[in-house]
Amino acid sequence: MDQQRVRACIDRVIPPELQAIARAKATEENPANAPTAFEMALVTGKMWKPGRTLTVCFLDGEASVRAKVKSYAAQWSNWANIKFQFVDGADAIVRISFEQEGSWSAIGTDALVTDYFKKNEPTMNFGWLKPETDDKEYSRVVLHEFGHALGCIHEHQNPAGGIKWNKEAVYRALGGPPNNWTRAQIDHNMFETYSRNLTQFTEFDPKSIMLYAFPKEWTLDGMEMTENDTPSDTDKRFIAARYPKTPAVSTV
Repeated sequence: MDQQRVRACIDRVIPPELQAIARAKATEENPANAPTAFEMALVTGKMWKPGRTLTVCFLDGEASVRAKVKSYAAQWSNWANIKFQFVDGADAIVRISFEQEGSWSAIGTDALVTDYFKKNEPTMNFGWLKPETDDKEYSRVVLHEFGHALGCIHEHQNPAGGIKWNKEAVYRALGGPPNNWTRAQIDHNMFETYSRNLTQFTEFDPKSIMLYAFPKEWTLDGMEMTENDTPSDTDKRFIAARYPKTPAVSTV
């Protein structure tokens, strides 16, 4: 793996002064959202109500790229009781751009915090998807970002992960192209783990779609992760549990 070419998703974190608004929006959306022991790392209090249809719009982007994003995003509905409805215009819950730097998304109900994600501005961005991008990269990036849109965090920041980072190597790699992150951005997006009180998790899942790929040079014990371009079995079980299908109604 070329460690200089690793492209990583940037966390978009609601600032402290807006956290109360974020919690109120999340509770209004889904009062039943509460911490429970599930298998994939998730930020508590940012889940949509099961059965929700989330409206999605494109703020820009080429038609062929939009079509691929739609196709891959829809896969989450195979396992979760949630749907994405793509609409015209800029008045949607999830608003996608391709023109900003990097790839990132609001986490779950944070998309409703219009004091931070302003109306008519993106809640999700795909900074490197082009018509010529290969399908595996589309699958990897789109499923990852829409995982965030459903409330999932980065798996490498799961407090059960225990990754032994070679921090100086990571600083060197992510501080240059194509990411060009500051040390503070690297600290936040790579080394900080979510509090055990703010996540739902059990064991670290190396096959999760929410995990970054990284080379062995980035760790002290030679641990490395290859790119995952499809949700793992754990991802599927987890998202199905958080967004359960409506039970069939008996007609007898």
